[in-house]
Amino acid sequence: MEFSAQQIAQFVGGTVEGDASVCVHTFAKIEEGVEGALSFLSDLKYEPYVYQTASSVLLVPNDFKPSQPVCATLVRVESPRAALGRLLQLYEQQKPRLVGIDPLASVDSTAKIGKDVYLGPFVTVAAGAEVGDGSVLHPHATVGAGAKVGCDCTLYPHATVYHDCIIGDRCILHAGSVVGADGFGFAPSGDHYEKIPQIGIAVLESDVELGANACVDRATMGKTVIKRGAKIDNLVQVGHNVVVGENTILCAQVGIAGSTKVGNWCVFAGQVGLANQLIVADHVTVGAKSGVSGNMPKSGETYMGSPYQTARQFRRTTAVMRNLPEMSIELHRLKKQVAALQARLDGNSE
Repeated sequence: MEFSAQQIAQFVGGTVEGDASVCVHTFAKIEEGVEGALSFLSDLKYEPYVYQTASSVLLVPNDFKPSQPVCATLVRVESPRAALGRLLQLYEQQKPRLVGIDPLASVDSTAKIGKDVYLGPFVTVAAGAEVGDGSVLHPHATVGAGAKVGCDCTLYPHATVYHDCIIGDRCILHAGSVVGADGFGFAPSGDHYEKIPQIGIAVLESDVELGANACVDRATMGKTVIKRGAKIDNLVQVGHNVVVGENTILCAQVGIAGSTKVGNWCVFAGQVGLANQLIVADHVTVGAKSGVSGNMPKSGETYMGSPYQTARQFRRTTAVMRNLPEMSIELHRLKKQVAALQARLDGNSE
């Protein structure tokens, strides 16, 4: 597949600066560019590579002003990263689709399989389950009894959808991800714990992506819900009865305890932990490794640290903590001076 700079510009709504007829057939990072490749510049710290790269076409911001001659053809766009994303989607769409049911797949006679579906070797679709049109299930993916997978979904190897859970359209479940494992429910009973049956389900609405080895637990009762457009990274744990809002991002190793409700368009950086039964407003950002033990009711706020605090408070606290060694030395010096003054005062009073 080849595309000219002019075709690329038309597709992403950009303008060409240079040879509009030059063609590309692959993608490369700007520092690893080769002839026939498309690269992009979104961070100006990579600007020196603009003048060195061998890539044939570069996506650059509309306001980028080269300080040296550039050999590559430039395609100016509002957001190079967003334009690259659209081009990569186009590239993926050009690949031939997998279709058909492998003879080694196990499909129950009561399961419903849509049109143009691919079921790879050792895929299991259990009794009463449904797989929608155009979905692709790679080897060892499992859809449990009564579960539903929507249209144009992709389940990578060993992705598992437990019984009765629901996956919307255009969802992606990466290798080893699990939807609908039991919520972590146990009750102390004498010298042991009694398991509390988890009779609810887990629901992923449309356009959700679940990273490798991420887990979304089923509800104790009712539903655990990941709303439309949410993106969940590798090794994330979403507890029972949690609701994750639309277009919210959970980065690697985030953990959300049971019954917490997270708003729309939130961003939780790596290793953020949330306690149970919290309420988080829309557009909240939480910095890496933050520990959240209380509600976050203010929309648009940014929090950091453990225990969590506003970003402004965190910066002030961090600035003080950097000076703690010197402050400790000064405190000891002042304590000695105060003790000496007190001794003199005591002596004068006699």
